[in-house]
Amino acid sequence: MNKKQSRPQDGENNIEVWEDLVHIKDLVLSIIICTVITLGAYLIAPNEPPKPLIYGLIGAVVGFVISSIIIKPKRTLRFAEEREE
Repeated sequence: MNKKQSRPQDGENNIEVWEDLVHIKDLVLSIIICTVITLGAYLIAPNEPPKPLIYGLIGAVVGFVISSIIIKPKRTLRFAEEREE
């Protein structure tokens, strides 16, 4: 069974990242969300040695979750049967 991805035919406002097409607006929005939340969590952390790192990592995970909720995938997968001859 083959999985085939259908990609947008027009290709406008898309760039290729790790062999996948990404809409530029969505990419920039997710980068901004993750950066702001990670930096914010790092800055509000107490100034004790491991806490800024932990807060920053938690902020990055929260930013990723928020980005994945806001930005939905736009690809569709179709399964095609292989014919043996």
